[in-house]
Amino acid sequence: MAAMVPYDRYERALRRMMDPFDDFFGAPLAAFDSSDAFKMDVEDAGDSYVVSAHLPGVKREEIDVELNEGRLSVSVDHKESDEEKSKNYLHKESSEWQATRGVYLKDAATSGLKAKLADGVLTVSVPKQAEQANVTKVSIE
Repeated sequence: MAAMVPYDRYERALRRMMDPFDDFFGAPLAAFDSSDAFKMDVEDAGDSYVVSAHLPGVKREEIDVELNEGRLSVSVDHKESDEEKSKNYLHKESSEWQATRGVYLKDAATSGLKAKLADGVLTVSVPKQAEQANVTKVSIE
């Protein structure tokens, strides 16, 4: 009877029991998970969208921003410089990585886009266009 867990605490007890397994098996695959490569916020600012991507340590040349049929994609190809590779590090926690994050903005205009990189934050302003009706009424003869 001492090993019984009340029903309302069963999920928490099971999660606590499985944590060591999740840590062991999840760690090798974490390097391939690009969803947490960088954080991205999307704000509806009335007449435009403001997308902020948090990219500390990334240079302007390593970023590619593209709007294609309403999908805004931010791609990063971060590489270490040759100067850093020539040093004799005993321990180094930075690495080369690539990541792409995207968001669909249904009424995004293709003109008037602005992007700015300051203090490790890329801010992209995407103006909205007047919503176009996608339905065409056809008269029957």
